[in-house]
Amino acid sequence: MKQIFSNLLFKVFIAIVLGIVFGLFLPESVNRIFATFNAFFGQFLNFAIPLIILGLIMPAISDLGKGAGKLLLITAAIAYGSTLFSGFMSYFTSSTIFPSLLASHVNEAAEVTEGGNDLEPYFSITIPAVIDVMSSLVLAFVIGLGLSYQENSTLKKVVKDFETIIMQVIENVIIPLLPIFIMGIFANMAFSGQVYSILSVFLNIIGVIFAMHIFLLILQYVITGAIVKKNPLKLLATMMPAYFTALGTQSSAATIPVTLEQAEKNGVSPKIAGFVIPLCATIHLSGSIMKITACAMALMILEGVPFDFGMFAGFIFMLGIAMVAAPGVPGGAIMAAIGVLQSMLGFSEEMVGLMIALYIAMDSFGTACNVTGDGAIALVVDKITESQSEVKS
Repeated sequence: MKQIFSNLLFKVFIAIVLGIVFGLFLPESVNRIFATFNAFFGQFLNFAIPLIILGLIMPAISDLGKGAGKLLLITAAIAYGSTLFSGFMSYFTSSTIFPSLLASHVNEAAEVTEGGNDLEPYFSITIPAVIDVMSSLVLAFVIGLGLSYQENSTLKKVVKDFETIIMQVIENVIIPLLPIFIMGIFANMAFSGQVYSILSVFLNIIGVIFAMHIFLLILQYVITGAIVKKNPLKLLATMMPAYFTALGTQSSAATIPVTLEQAEKNGVSPKIAGFVIPLCATIHLSGSIMKITACAMALMILEGVPFDFGMFAGFIFMLGIAMVAAPGVPGGAIMAAIGVLQSMLGFSEEMVGLMIALYIAMDSFGTACNVTGDGAIALVVDKITESQSEVKS
């Protein structure tokens, strides 16, 4: 019972329910308290996002300089390729399905927006960011790449300490307060009469993304089965304990021992599995990028924000890199992605809040997709290294 109450998804579900109830039945004076909290928390998020990018991406890229050279490059290239493929598959599927699926909701949202019945905070505080999002991204790449070539660097120790501070902020401040932020968003939508439209949109989006992630897993193992010359369904079935463990933990990092064990049962050598699985738990997020791309497009359609392939192509390439920095905690990937959503797709504070709620609602399935895909990558890397060893001998 204690485990259920501490689960982030459960907290978000309760926050959505309470937000709807408060927005519908409590007086405006009470609901404005939540609007005031959201105004402050939104400013804090805007301040923290560039720091999160610096604190997570710098050490993540600098750590890629360590490792087994060629094996590292092969694994990273396959993982990044898989992540990009998932992002573009999500774009083409979503751009085909969502415009017609969400057409009626766009009209409803426009009607509500024109009504202008949003809650106003009692007061607001402006917290300017110390550096803008795009500058922090570029700076993180420059410093991270530079440090990846340094063996004993004092700056690398400082970067590691800064990463620890940022992780503490995420785990002890942002993640615990997210349910209250989401509750405030849904209270505002319920008060303005928009909530029913949004909830029906949520169900439609979740259904489409769930179908996409099942298709992606089957496709990954069909391709892997063809490469390693094994039955793809048997390989996928062997990875199911890792899939269901990830559903429960919502954490790629916490699922590593199970993923490792099941990958070895599929015939991956212990040496390759021991290297590839922990690395892919950090850099391979095909399920996460699928969710973020699809949810981002759905919210842009709903808000009437124009988009095109060029915009999303750049977003997907950048998001694939930002995902490397995603901490292996529930909701970690969306924290790493917020800066890219704001800088490249122009997401507003309300859109970011809805994005977080949507992402966390499907976090278990995305994590399960990530770790199950890690098993496929381990099989391919094992086959490549085996082939290279045979050629050398």
